[in-house]
Amino acid sequence: MSDRIQVAAYYFPQYHADPRNDRWHGAGWTEWDLVSRAEPRFDGHDQPKVPLWGMGDEADPAEQERKIDAAADHGLDAWIWDWYWYEEGPFLNRALEEGYLRASNRARLPFSLMWANHDWLNIHPAKAFGQAPLLEPGQISMPALQAALDYITEQYFSQDTYWHVDGELYFSIYEVMSLVNTCGGLAATRRVLDAWRERVCGLGLGDIHLNIVVWGMKILQNETKIEDVNQVVDQLGADSVTSYVWIHHQALDSFPTTSYSDIAERSVQDWADFTSCYQVPYFPNVTMGWDSSPRTLPSDRFELRGYPFMALLEGNTPQAFESALRRAREFLEKSGTKPAILTLNAWNEWTEGSYLEPDTRHGMGYLEAIQRVFRGGSK
Repeated sequence: MSDRIQVAAYYFPQYHADPRNDRWHGAGWTEWDLVSRAEPRFDGHDQPKVPLWGMGDEADPAEQERKIDAAADHGLDAWIWDWYWYEEGPFLNRALEEGYLRASNRARLPFSLMWANHDWLNIHPAKAFGQAPLLEPGQISMPALQAALDYITEQYFSQDTYWHVDGELYFSIYEVMSLVNTCGGLAATRRVLDAWRERVCGLGLGDIHLNIVVWGMKILQNETKIEDVNQVVDQLGADSVTSYVWIHHQALDSFPTTSYSDIAERSVQDWADFTSCYQVPYFPNVTMGWDSSPRTLPSDRFELRGYPFMALLEGNTPQAFESALRRAREFLEKSGTKPAILTLNAWNEWTEGSYLEPDTRHGMGYLEAIQRVFRGGSK
């Protein structure tokens, strides 16, 4: 078991064309359409965010090669891809399959999956009033689930750049209760997962490291949080837990802005609390920022109404981000967490204001912070 801290960033693949988005929003639509139309919603609001590399097609291998080099050069060990599979099959998979997997340099940066099995809502953009329409339910049928597990096994686990944690295939589940509801309970879910793990091993692909994402607060409507994490971990045979983003645990208690440094301080305490109370390793999370205003309808008033009409994190400079990274490194060194893994939100959550990719304001500043803290880069 390695003592070296591994740093893995979540990757959100909504920046390439997909047939479902074509149907819902028009041919060729991506979330770059929201990024490009973002605007300040109050005095001093730093919008729009402008990507330094432009608004490229992430399903293009050349675009992925640039991303991979930047990530690997600055100290990332892996991407954890937000991966989607609904009743009709895969969604937003072209960036991974046509972009990353065809990139000539992909060996520099392993990939893994986090099944983002939440309801897919029409929040692109969201209106201030009323429930966001449900486009795809996260809970699927058992045949669709089996098809998803087979697809993961055959298309991804067999790849030579799939990320292994202590020799095991890292696989994370975003909303585990959606899976439990699909299977009909914890015991039934355990049987499905055990059978899958046995099949993967039988194919000579190795064991699965099963990770579960936990949170204390719901952000999207219809999310179901885990009420008793240890019970679920024990009954499903999970190997670790982690977080996706700080605001799953900490309320943004002033509007329209909340202090990044305040939320960072509270999150450091979360790491200790979660490590103490969970019976499997907890991998801490550092979040680069938060601003979901690009997902709000610009013609509606920007008032506090719940996601995405909510506060943003203010003061998330590269320097503040670097301070949070140093706290995370110190925590992992002192806590004895094994394996020592840090998750980052996020490589490219542009419409939620949490991205490591360079922009025209800070350049490569956030990536350089990772390099300095974890790989001994220049001060």
